[in-house]
Amino acid sequence: MKLFNRIRGPRLGTKLLLWGLVLLIVPWISYRQLLGMERLLVQGQSQAQLLTAEGISTLFNGREDLFNDLPVSIQDYESLYARPLQAPVRIDGKVSDWGEITERLLRFGTDAEGNIQDGGFELVLGERAGQLYAFMRIRDDHRVYRNPEYLRLDTSDHVRLSFIREDGEDGRIVLVFQNPGVTTAYRMEPEWRFARTGTPENKVQGAVEETDTGYTIEFRMPLDMLGSRRFFGLAFADVDDFDTRTIRAITQTLPKAGKASFNLVVLRSPEVLKIIEGLGYSGARIMVIDAQRRVRAETGSVNITAPDKSESDADWSVSMRRWFDFIRPILHRVVMWQALDEIRTVEDYGATADEVIVSSLAGDPIALRRRLGDAQEIIMAAHPIVSRGTVLGTVVVEQNIDEILAFQRVALEQVIVLSVASLLVVFVVLLTFAGRLAWRIRHLRKEASAAIDQHGRLKTSALRSEMNAGDEIGDLARSVSGMLSKLHQHNQFLENMPRTLRHEINNPLNTLSTSLDNLAHENPAIVDSKYLASAKRGVLRIGAIVQNLADAANLEESLESEELETVDIEKLLKNYVANCAVMHKGTEFVYRGANRPVMARVSDYRIEQLLDKIVDNAIDFHRANSPIKVQLDVFRDHLRITVANRGPTLPPESEQALFDSMVSHRGADAQNRLHFGLGLYVVRVIAEYHGGSVRAMNLADGSGVALMVQLPLASIEPSTGRADTPRSALNANGEGLIQASR
Repeated sequence: MKLFNRIRGPRLGTKLLLWGLVLLIVPWISYRQLLGMERLLVQGQSQAQLLTAEGISTLFNGREDLFNDLPVSIQDYESLYARPLQAPVRIDGKVSDWGEITERLLRFGTDAEGNIQDGGFELVLGERAGQLYAFMRIRDDHRVYRNPEYLRLDTSDHVRLSFIREDGEDGRIVLVFQNPGVTTAYRMEPEWRFARTGTPENKVQGAVEETDTGYTIEFRMPLDMLGSRRFFGLAFADVDDFDTRTIRAITQTLPKAGKASFNLVVLRSPEVLKIIEGLGYSGARIMVIDAQRRVRAETGSVNITAPDKSESDADWSVSMRRWFDFIRPILHRVVMWQALDEIRTVEDYGATADEVIVSSLAGDPIALRRRLGDAQEIIMAAHPIVSRGTVLGTVVVEQNIDEILAFQRVALEQVIVLSVASLLVVFVVLLTFAGRLAWRIRHLRKEASAAIDQHGRLKTSALRSEMNAGDEIGDLARSVSGMLSKLHQHNQFLENMPRTLRHEINNPLNTLSTSLDNLAHENPAIVDSKYLASAKRGVLRIGAIVQNLADAANLEESLESEELETVDIEKLLKNYVANCAVMHKGTEFVYRGANRPVMARVSDYRIEQLLDKIVDNAIDFHRANSPIKVQLDVFRDHLRITVANRGPTLPPESEQALFDSMVSHRGADAQNRLHFGLGLYVVRVIAEYHGGSVRAMNLADGSGVALMVQLPLASIEPSTGRADTPRSALNANGEGLIQASR
């Protein structure tokens, strides 16, 4: 329990601030409501998309003819499959923007173990917006770039494109490159040696990058160049000799049998596309996929775009959105105690798309929420197409949830902004109120503390602060003020009591003293009686007690009427010590002064009274046959009078209380003498009246006590530091007196 009693609670401002934090429950509840609304809206959109997919699938149920215009199994042909590209591809020779389809690279020019040999390559084809895209990763141990001085185009590494044009004739295009960077395309003669014309074919655009093992080549060409039959093939011609520049080997996707065996580029079905073209709507993409997971038709777009890094940070809305995107996962984890992605989020696009397609082709409708990129989310719903118990394919409907997320973001931004603004306002109001309240309490505490000085005397009888306040602080101020008023009345009673007692006691004392004198006169036989002498001493002692109490009570009032004058303290002390030596024959006094005039504005009578009390105290406590040291030290702006004696030392805790009223540290043997603890109290009052102070301390070697009185000089005398101080001047521990006394 003692441990808990020592613990102090927080301050008033801290308590109000902590209670203000309770307002954080408002944005917490609002955020949870927004999350619940988001789940409801996403679930509703998922069901709507699934119903849309089911409605479209009914248009294809039983239509086996729409799915038989391409081979039932793609393995029946050595085909080059151009897969739909989900996002734009930049022609830069890099595969980073091709997405997941790069996992399905076809290999050509491999050995028996499947390793690509020199001149072999990996290939993937894609289709988007009427363009055929190709990416090749070529193995070439000796890279030979085209020399522009050679007219022939087969004297360096190059790529050959073979296809059937729209007019049914053979099409030949070669891609050559002088260095890493942009490739150049030319229409070629049948022998693949010279260009048909000197003008490049600008419809075919490509780029090449050099790697540690060869090249990476990326190019695109319009599908319209292939004609309606879509026959297409390509080859890589490897040249290793820089001198002869002859073709070492040609690795191709084309069978050598001729154009009838050209590899087929599998594209979309026109009839299926016509059916779904009018069913698309804004922000959604509809795809029809056959049982072999080939995209047969596609319409619409989910408008998935990467964040625009070029947006100016000066736009406050952009900065606000970025800040929101950064803070939302942290806020979600703080509020919900879990990650932001409660519904499944998969970064790998292909893995999630395959899962949806496989589940739908198995006959199970499915709707799944997916994340694309950093801040794009879509809902993918798929419903199977059936015919006589057989799944022909599936209809996939993809739609982004930007509107839901935008609504949630705007609502959450408003909640955050309003919550932060309201919290700031509440905090400012609470802090202002707490600061004002603390200031009032502090001000009241200072005034209440100043009402009593360090010695316990009342300096005022009433408070002025907060007396007219109507709250609890005003009640406290009025209560404290009333208490001070009652204490003031009681102190006045105590201060006036010595005067009253002196008047009331002196009358019977005078009567008693007169009676004792008369008794001794009438009976001469008892003049020498010890009882009569004891009675007279008692009367004198009672009179002395009353007189001391009256003097102490009237001291401060009498000091107010004293007139100060400039006095030479050096001369005053020298004469005073000489008189003490005459009056106290059995005691040795040693004086050491400044040997020059030391002027101070004092009342010489009161200074002598102060010295009387100190010297009497030193005589009472000094050790027999040891001198009493009186010393005067002069400093820059004050003087110090020190009286030291060898004898009993002071307890450490009594040095400050020694100068309080009615405090005495005399032993039991001194109880019969007239000592009431008022002497040093008188010393303190006189010293403070003259603008000085008094201090008691034990000597450094513990052999006695020194009392030091400090008084201001009449004027600051010019000097280079301290004034000329005697050689035996006291240091902070009274060592000078010890040396002088030895």
